[in-house]
Formats: sequence, structure tokens, C-alpha cells
Amino acid sequence: MLISSSFSISLQNSEISLTNLLGQYSGSTGDFLVNAKRGEDETVQGEKRFRRGRSLEEIGDETGLDSFQNEEREGESSNLRNEENQENSESSSSGDESQSGDESSNRESEEVDSREKDSTSSDGESDTGGEDSNPDASETTEKTKKGETENEVFPAADQSEILKEATTQNGPWSTQAAESEKENESQGSSPSTDDKKGDKWKLCKTDAGPDYIPCLDNVQAIRKLRHTSHYEHRERHCPVEASTCLVPLPSGYKKSIGWPRSRDQIWYSNVPHGKLAQVKGHQNWVKVTGEYLTFPGGGTQFKQGALHYIDFLQKTLPQISWGKQTRVILDVGCGVASFGGYLFERDVLAMSLAPKDEHEAQVQFALERGIPAISAVMGTKRLPFPGKVFDAVHCARCRVPWHIEGGKLLLELNRVLRPGGHFIWSATPVYRKDEENVGIWEAMSELTKSMCWELLEINEDKLNEVGVAIFRKPTTNDCYQSRTQNDPPICEEADDPDAAWNITLQACLHKAPADASARGAKWPAKWPLRSEKLPYWLKSSQVGVYGKAAPEDFAADYDHWKHVVSKSYLNDLGINWSSVRNVMDMKAIYGGFAAALKDLKVWVMNVVPIDSPDTLPIIYDRGLFGIYHDWCESFSTYPRSYDLLHADHLFSDIKKRCTIESVFAEVDRILRPEGKLIVRDNAETILEIENMARSVKWKVKMSYSKDGEGLLFVQKSFWRPNQEQIVKSAIA
Repeated sequence: MLISSSFSISLQNSEISLTNLLGQYSGSTGDFLVNAKRGEDETVQGEKRFRRGRSLEEIGDETGLDSFQNEEREGESSNLRNEENQENSESSSSGDESQSGDESSNRESEEVDSREKDSTSSDGESDTGGEDSNPDASETTEKTKKGETENEVFPAADQSEILKEATTQNGPWSTQAAESEKENESQGSSPSTDDKKGDKWKLCKTDAGPDYIPCLDNVQAIRKLRHTSHYEHRERHCPVEASTCLVPLPSGYKKSIGWPRSRDQIWYSNVPHGKLAQVKGHQNWVKVTGEYLTFPGGGTQFKQGALHYIDFLQKTLPQISWGKQTRVILDVGCGVASFGGYLFERDVLAMSLAPKDEHEAQVQFALERGIPAISAVMGTKRLPFPGKVFDAVHCARCRVPWHIEGGKLLLELNRVLRPGGHFIWSATPVYRKDEENVGIWEAMSELTKSMCWELLEINEDKLNEVGVAIFRKPTTNDCYQSRTQNDPPICEEADDPDAAWNITLQACLHKAPADASARGAKWPAKWPLRSEKLPYWLKSSQVGVYGKAAPEDFAADYDHWKHVVSKSYLNDLGINWSSVRNVMDMKAIYGGFAAALKDLKVWVMNVVPIDSPDTLPIIYDRGLFGIYHDWCESFSTYPRSYDLLHADHLFSDIKKRCTIESVFAEVDRILRPEGKLIVRDNAETILEIENMARSVKWKVKMSYSKDGEGLLFVQKSFWRPNQEQIVKSAIA
């Protein structure tokens, strides 16, 4: 039997229904803000003048814009039969474009199954991996019918207290949409959109080809920009209507190599870009080795390897205490993210960040290696993170001009850096004595002093012949109050540091928490206790997302996901977790799903939708990480980035604002071939997603629904459609 008896629940004896148990997230948000509308009542702050140093326009003219930032179950549902018969008939003559995104001719559909089998073992792994590694489970899965299993896929009766958690509540809690809308109104600005397109399954025809990111490859919108000196052309410019076409695969695409081998070696055919190897090969970033791209573990500032550099930083400042005191960091201008990749050995999660620019596919390299990364730029907008969440921020020759225009970009790091957190700056101004570098160092010294950052250490790594300076953000407001000049100025009281979605940067300092019980006033518990411990600032007087007192809400959510993961996801779905590395929770609440996976060799990108309760600070305080996002737009990642996506009542929510087809197309874009999608939602939505999955030839491994609620488990195939759809916004 697919579902173990310990995971069943007796509906007759339960005081609650499955609808309540896994009901649609709706209603109020308790005491959490809804961030998309943050700042409606804020006074207009007006535009702040740039301060200090040369402008980006001046430097851009000298050195170029981009030089600064890089570095089956076969369905029994009768309503599907006619459609599937028609699809099967068509597939017998349809092609398979998975070998090449640019070829117009395709192979017969039978070759898809053959190539999928070949790709499973193409990296030396057993052909019996994945779901099929458990024949009994697989057989049961294929035969599962809606409402006909002896035991159910939902938590046991002793977990039924999570019932109220199945219905999230907004209430006094804010969402990122609310917070950001308020902040935008206070600044007198609003987000912009452009372009429209159809919604049938066709192959996206764009200039970006297999690397298409809709919100970063909107060529037509970028052409209309009045300025690009602040990296506006590297920021998000989303089409008015989200794409519903499917992104082609690179020629010769294979199943990704698994972790930990992938840290050092990936298939060249999966990310067929060799330019970076030519430009940065001498710094041990990446090399082309036959059919592989290999990563020696080096970087511009650590040519002799990331591990040596990581240990050098620990010796320079022992209180960094990798993996205990310092758990979640931001790596700006990450390159191919070797720094973040090797920090896993120290129990550190690094959110690696770099733009999609002329250093082709650096973030794609990172993700293919199994290292967390997003495509983003430090430009004119706030980063999509709350304030006061990163334990440290790292910049190794990231070539961001921190010191100019009032230090606006460094002040953004100050916003996201936890009070008492460290800024680790490994760059030429720290150790080179030529006129330009000395000038930058002097400007940075003046700026950081005015920001009340304490310079703790300057040290030289003799092996790599580089230097590092480590600064510490203050934990109190004493220094701010004693400054002789209010420059940079303190942010207005109405300026919400947690508003982060489409918010224009301001050159101002956010104060440290004055209340000892406020978030950010104390350092979180050390890892791994941090993952389970209730954040000290969540009080019993607060109403949680699911309607209980916040501490009880938090604990019940974690118990719920530990039970679901251990009793169902790890055992009963037949997933070969050794082949899973990059995971995304598309609608995270408290991060319970990610915390329940913490003992596996996976990392989880926790996405808090902008119209959901703003619980992302809680996730960071647990030693996990995540990002704000609007699922009506494309995610800032390359195609084929994730091994597993988890969507708990996301699709039924998103239908209220945008088309479910566009969200499914985005899921197809970011999920790897043979990647898995787990959907928990109402029965109507489950059926919709199942129909779409079948229409793009995905394998429906399990579809179960009863009493209005259900679970769907599907696996993406290598299939791509024959017909192309020209995406006008993405063609020059």
C-alpha cells in the first residue's frame, strides 16, 4: 500500500474534515502584515539626493556599465480519456525538441522514453533511481484512484490540531504586497509592466533561447529605458501578461549530475557557455574539460580554493563561527558561487546573488552545481528580502561601487544585515596602494564610519595574495545619535525596512531596534537549535497565521510538516532523495517544510508570496532563507534550476489574481526534466493541474482527492512541443 497505516486518519472519528485539514489558505493573516500594501499611510518622503563621490553615470562612461557587478498513475478519470487518446495519437507523429531548442525537426515520441532512461544513467548513476527505485510503491502509485485508497495521504488524527493552520489568516499581519504598496505610495512611485501574449502550449521563441527568463529578458522594455547607468537594464521588467509558452532545452541536455559531485563537475551540454572559462579560467572559476564544465573551487579573491579562504576568514575573526553563530549569509557578486558551495561543509547557507549579464550564465552555473543563487542586481530597487535578516554579507571583488552617491548601495546592505552582523569585504582597495584603490579605501572608511560600522579586522591572505576588511553593524542607536552630522540621514519613521517588493532605494540609515523584545534586538539561537526554536520576538499575545497564539501556531506548523515529510514525502511517494538537491517551497509560511528536511543534503528556497502573511523574517531567524515573490510574474532564476517544487494551496490562491496556466508554465520553466512537483490543494485545483501536467506529457505519479481536498505528485518529462510562439517582448 502506498500510504502507511500510521499516516491514516479516520474521518468517522475525526472532529474535522479533510477540507479543514488541508483547506485553502485564505482569510486573515493573524498579526502578520500583508506586505504588498505596506506604507499606504506613510507620508511622502520625496526623492533623496545622491551624496558622496562620483555618479554611476561618470563611472559608467569610464569603465562600462557592467564592469562593476559580477564578478502514471494512468488516470482513471473519464473526462481525461478523450483528450489523452487524442494526445497519444498526436504524439506518435510529434517530435521531441529536447535535444535542441533551436531545431525545428523532432524525433518520434517513443524516443522521449528511451532518452529519459538513457539520461537517468548518463552521469554514472543507477538507472533504477528516482521514483522507479521502489517498484511496489511505483505500482501502487500508478494505480491510485481519487478517493479509493484504504489509507489517506493526509496527516494522522493526532495531527488534527493543525486544522486551523490549514486556513491562513491575514488579520493584523501584513503581506509584502501591502508593505511595498504603502512604501511605493510614500515615495510617489509604482511598478510598471508591459507586453501581452497567448496561453497555448508552444515553444518560446526568444533571443535568449533555452536561457529565457521572462522578467530579465524583456528586450522591448529594456530598449525603452531612459537610463541604464544604475543597472536598470539588469533589473526586472516583466511582461504585462505572464508567458504561457514552454522554454526549449539546450541541445544534448542530460539529467543533471547529483550532489556532491555536481559541486565540482556538470555537463557542458546543460549549460553550454564557455566564455567564462576563457575569461576566468586562470582564476580557477570554471574550466571546460571534455564534455564537462569543471569547477576547481577558486574565485577572483581565492584562486587557491574556497575552503582555504573560508578558513582564513574564520582565523581572521573567530567570532564569525561558521555554521553556529553565522548561519545565513548573502554573497553579492557571487560569480559561479564556489564560496557558497563550499560553505555547506561549514553548515552555512549562502544566498548567492549576481546579475544576468556579460558574465554569461554565472548564476546558472551555480544552480546546475546545486548551489543556491538568484539573478539579481544592486541597482535602483531594494533586494527582495526583509530587513535585519542576514548574519553576514560577503563581497569578494564584487565590483559594486559602494562608496558613491551617498553610499546608497551599501545602505541597502545595512538594511538587510542583522544588527551585530558582519560585512566581509575582500577587494583591491583593502590591500592595493595605487592611487585609485587608496582613494576608494578612504571613501569607504569615511562612509562606514558615518554609518557607525566598526572596522574589526584587516588581514592579508598571503597564499592568495589578497586582503580582507571585516566590519560590524551596530546593535544600538547610540552611535547614530552621537554623530555630528546626519549624513547618511536616518530614514523617516514611516519608512518600513521590511517593505522590499519594487521599492526604490533610499540613501538613509534604518535604526536598530530600541525595544529589547523587538526583532533584531537579539541574535538568534545557534544552529541547529535555531531551526526548531521559537523566535524570541513571537509572543503569545500575537495571533499566528493559522489563528492560534503565535507560539502555538509555530509549533503546530512544525509538528505538521515533520509528520508529513517523515510519513509521506520521505517514504511513501517513492522519491529517491539522493537525486534531489535544489528544492523550492513555493508558498512557505513558517518554513516548517524546509526545517523538516534539514537533515537531508538539500537546500530549500522558501518563497513567501507578496499577498501572503509576511513570515519571511521568521524563516530567516530559523537559520533558513527565502525570498519575496509575486507568482503572477516569472521567478528570477534560470530555466531548469530546481529538482523539486512544493506548492501547498498556492494555485487556488493565485487563480484569484492571474491565470493558472501562466503559473504552471513558470513551474515547467524552472523545474528540471525528471524534476518533481508536489501539489496540495482543493480537489478542483488538483484536477486542473493534473490536466495541465498530462497535456505537457508529464508523468502523473499520484493524484488523490477526497472531501474536497487532494494531493498531486507529478514528474516532468523531456517532452517539448513542436510549434513555436514568438515572444515579441524578448526579441530585439
